[in-house]
Amino acid sequence: MKNIFSRLSSSDNPSDRRDFLRNAGLGGLSLGFMFGKQTAYAAEQEMEYITQKVPRDSKPADLKITDMRVAVLNGVPFSSPIIRIDTNQGLVGWGEVRDGASANYALMLKSRLLGKNPCNVEQIFKQIKQFGGQSRAAGGVCGVEMALWDLAGKAYNVPAYQLLGGKYRDFIRLYADTPEADSYEGFAENMKKRRDQGYTFLKMDFGIGMLADQPGMLVNANNWSVKQQWNDRESGKLGNYANTKHPFTRIQVTKKGLDRLVEHVGKVRDIVGYDTPLAADHFGHFDVNTAIQIGKAMEPFRLAWLEDLVPWFYTDQWKQITDAIDTPTLTGEDIYLKEGFIKLIDAKAIDMIHPDLASSGGLLETKKIGDYAEEKGIPMAMHFAGSPISMMANVHCAAATENFVALEHHGVDVAGWEDLITGMKPIVEKGFVKVPDKPGLGVELNEEVAKKFLKKGATWFAPTDTWNTKDSADREWS
Repeated sequence: MKNIFSRLSSSDNPSDRRDFLRNAGLGGLSLGFMFGKQTAYAAEQEMEYITQKVPRDSKPADLKITDMRVAVLNGVPFSSPIIRIDTNQGLVGWGEVRDGASANYALMLKSRLLGKNPCNVEQIFKQIKQFGGQSRAAGGVCGVEMALWDLAGKAYNVPAYQLLGGKYRDFIRLYADTPEADSYEGFAENMKKRRDQGYTFLKMDFGIGMLADQPGMLVNANNWSVKQQWNDRESGKLGNYANTKHPFTRIQVTKKGLDRLVEHVGKVRDIVGYDTPLAADHFGHFDVNTAIQIGKAMEPFRLAWLEDLVPWFYTDQWKQITDAIDTPTLTGEDIYLKEGFIKLIDAKAIDMIHPDLASSGGLLETKKIGDYAEEKGIPMAMHFAGSPISMMANVHCAAATENFVALEHHGVDVAGWEDLITGMKPIVEKGFVKVPDKPGLGVELNEEVAKKFLKKGATWFAPTDTWNTKDSADREWS
């Protein structure tokens, strides 16, 4: 120690002395602190000097939301409003309203956000969650919640999953839809393409839509637009098929129709093989009896799950189906908040849950949903059909949730999809996403590329001052 002080006192160069103090510091403190030889003022100066390279662009306690703007992207793979939340410290948070939902669901929340500290994520969520609803109506609340976690992570310089309690895994497994084709040869090529891309979990669409217009396949289908499952604007003689809940169409599948479905799925299974999990998406609108018949017919093919056979809120009907068949049942992509999942789980009505984070309540609420299911022995797959911004929110939540199985990827074939963000390249590699360790969601919107997807007639993060003023009382109790 004597030699150290000899070297320090013998130096005539002030710069050398400062370098010595910096390099000899213990735990960021100089020798002056170690031996208590400095005045309070000198100590303050010394601390300022030795911490000059510590990033100071963010002071979490003083962080405030100053603005929120949106840009609606189209074809990513569907319509997705992207949220940008600005702060007084220059930090920007990115979020995304669920596919097919209105940007206004988020914009109407702006007046409730201005001036708040985005790091208080749960507190803000509890204040705005009353403005969400099932399915797309939850898009604004969930999109804002994503952006808040992005900001909180950036403010504290940690990835979002760390704020959720840490991660269970380093890679997130994706499951990919496989596009149909005009022939099984074409479908085989599509399946081969998915395998070559490295996907180890696949999902397919089959249902009564493929039986429509074929003689003897369906009962009571002629007066419904069975092939228009998602068209809520086309009305028919009996009403709009897309908006008529399953039990009320009274459509049934004949033995000939069931045989056709069995033939179809059998050929697909032959193409895919049995080493790869194969799930089944929406089937159309029919009642519990038909759902059970289809479920039993599919049992030889060991499908990973049968999805949304009836609407999620028919708990008793789901239990009937689940008790009657051996193939796992799954629902949940349109459920907002944990209460709807808890009801299904407690009733033992489904085998798996399937939240869409952009509808279920965002990262923390979805983790709560997954944790509740995990305690009851129920696995969680995750539905997703948006841009890379929303995908990364899903990735962080999936990493932090123990019972996670696989995350859907609907944009596999969208050219330029991976270029929509910066900070991560590639996003998807051989059917998996590596969990990022960068702060927040870990990515930033690539504005140059994203502008190419801007919805026709939409504005690019234009001012939203119209939404600045709160004009109602929000308290839900007296």
